[in-house]
Amino acid sequence: MSDPETEIQGIAALLAERQIELTAELVGAFRDRIPELPTDPALVELLVGSSGANLETFVHLMRGHIQVRDVHAPTAAVEYARRLAQRGTPPSALLRAYRIGQQLILQWAHAEITRGIEDPTLALRTAQLLTDTSFLYIDAVSEDVVQAYQEERERWLANRSAVQRETVDALLRGDRLDLAAAEVALGYRLRQHHLGLVLWTAPGADDLADLTAVERTVARIAERIDAAGQPLFVPRDRETAWAWLPIGRRGEVDPAAVDEALAAGEGQVHVAVGSTGAGEPGFRTTHEGAAAAHAVAQLGQHPAGRAVSHADPTVRAAALLARDLPATRRLVLGALGDLAEDSDGAARLRETLLAFVEERESYVATAARVHLHKNTVKYRVDRAVEARGKPLGEERLDLELALIACRWLGPEVLVRPAG
Repeated sequence: MSDPETEIQGIAALLAERQIELTAELVGAFRDRIPELPTDPALVELLVGSSGANLETFVHLMRGHIQVRDVHAPTAAVEYARRLAQRGTPPSALLRAYRIGQQLILQWAHAEITRGIEDPTLALRTAQLLTDTSFLYIDAVSEDVVQAYQEERERWLANRSAVQRETVDALLRGDRLDLAAAEVALGYRLRQHHLGLVLWTAPGADDLADLTAVERTVARIAERIDAAGQPLFVPRDRETAWAWLPIGRRGEVDPAAVDEALAAGEGQVHVAVGSTGAGEPGFRTTHEGAAAAHAVAQLGQHPAGRAVSHADPTVRAAALLARDLPATRRLVLGALGDLAEDSDGAARLRETLLAFVEERESYVATAARVHLHKNTVKYRVDRAVEARGKPLGEERLDLELALIACRWLGPEVLVRPAG
């Protein structure tokens, strides 16, 4: 005759089999129900790792591989808590994720128990045992992650740049501040024009070396654009930093100067650039533009070496399209047909067609822009229109938006080749 302990073993085995699927469901629920959690790809990836590792550890507890007294938060869960502390995300958001996760896994497990155990008494006892085990697990793990969060937050706030970060956050929120006091706290003059940057490095490298390389990159860009003073450099976490370059009374900066500074560097730092802005409002808007360009670059896996600039109208369009990826995928497929395929051949056709559209359908101008013979341009345009399955003039706006989405968002909106 079966008993609750044996039935729990079966639930644990099923949970292990469906770990990837359940992890995705948890992360989706966290995104929908906890708006305070960061949504940039690097943090979302770490959240996926944390959720999956927690499920795996819980399975080991259910199977009796470890005892409750030996349960500790997985490494990925501790690291995610530390990153939230660095970002200033409230700890309540972290704890709410654990409560929601427990609720969803218990709902799933209770449904499996109801479906798989015919004896009502045995089903009830199994559900009670599972609930008790989950509470013991969450109690142990949440204590670990909260401790990690608090320790990291204290360390982070003790850093000499803590006051700068708090002042920057207040400015970006639009809080009413004494500008003179804010300038003293920042060591940076707000009453001038600014150029905002978001800089980041690939995950997994040496943290200190990465931030040093990022700060050197900011200094090189400031020198190339002839900045009107020292930049404001604010590390956000181990891989990401924000910067503002003072440009005095100038309203514009040559985008080529930023690329020249990157070309002279180590090649490991990615840069997103905002449009220039004036005064306190411009301090905020230039950063918002850089953050939007940063989101586009990360979704499209833009390589280091060239900046992604919000001053580029196609980047601004891509940032808007990135806000609703499911709708953008539908737009791309509907506007491009077979031209939406994620392949090198289709990519070449799309790039030529986008240049052709932007150059007002001039074969000569397009050939000069993409460095091809005009007959080659015509051949590619004809093939692109054929793959699209619609005349060039049909749904013209959708066509241009879809081509922009493909250029900047890449695999996020493209269709995988069949087979």
